[in-house]
Amino acid sequence: MTIREQLELREREYLSPFASLSENSRGRDAEEPPCDIRPVYQRDRDRILHSKSFRRLKDKTQVFLSPKGDHYRTRLTHVLEVSQNARTIAKALRLNEDLVEAIALGHDLGHTPFGHAGERTLDRLCEGGFKHNVQSVRIVEKLEKDGEGLNLTWEVRDGILNHKTSGNPATLEGGIVRLSDKIAYVNHDIDDAIRAHVMREEDIPIELRRVLGFTTRERLNTLIHDIITTSQNRNVIRMSDEVEAALKRLRAFMFEHVYTNPVAKGEEKRAEELLERLFEYYMEHPEEISQTNYRMLELGEPKDRIICDYIAGMTDQYAVAKFNAIFVPKQWQVY
Repeated sequence: MTIREQLELREREYLSPFASLSENSRGRDAEEPPCDIRPVYQRDRDRILHSKSFRRLKDKTQVFLSPKGDHYRTRLTHVLEVSQNARTIAKALRLNEDLVEAIALGHDLGHTPFGHAGERTLDRLCEGGFKHNVQSVRIVEKLEKDGEGLNLTWEVRDGILNHKTSGNPATLEGGIVRLSDKIAYVNHDIDDAIRAHVMREEDIPIELRRVLGFTTRERLNTLIHDIITTSQNRNVIRMSDEVEAALKRLRAFMFEHVYTNPVAKGEEKRAEELLERLFEYYMEHPEEISQTNYRMLELGEPKDRIICDYIAGMTDQYAVAKFNAIFVPKQWQVY
């Protein structure tokens, strides 16, 4: 018996009857020999972790564009926090921790430079629209490994696609990531907003603090415990009505006071204009995009989609560098 088979046996014996067992995966689009050591979801996790698109997340905006400080979240630290929250819940519920981790680490691979400002811009410019969850799946299926894709299992791709609030993941593990994403970003965005002097802890309505907690630590503890308690021994992942309602109100509070705050978002218009100029330029000069993207263009993919692929893959700094190289005279550039 291989190590992988021993691990699959351990899953059968220990995990909840509601868990997604590795041996029962719907599999990959392209069949390949199984690993002798790792079950399929652990293998997917490793492929995502070693991908170029995952490494680029470290230089992509979460909420604050180019914040002055070392402790603000990036898109990479966000997915790590989502992963940690989700693994804690999965372990407590005896669900598949490897599947949860793979979905969590891959769920934001398709995010653009400059956060949701970049997503809005590409959604407006690309004929078929642009959604970061759909782009994340496109990355793992078509764009990574020079156009080969990562050949991930169906369950991981389903969880990535359905991680947004409107999503409906097919697995409980996907449902955990869907809630863990909101738990992570609402709480770490509060922390970053306080650090940036955009808001104070005391600005959060007192009735929400009484339900969820008076610090980031208390709120995380409340939310994670509530999901575990409410979902224990059930074929569903959910929060209690009271806590879910409080989180929705806290999220609405953040949209009103932080996500549209000029201190946090004051530079977004410039970022949107920068990306629009890059899009227009590359539509006229597609030969200047990456070789991988250009090969897909030669294979007949729509040009605007390929240009969106190229721009969405940029980090914040790379997008600025490309803009400077194209539009700013060399003697004016700051080195």
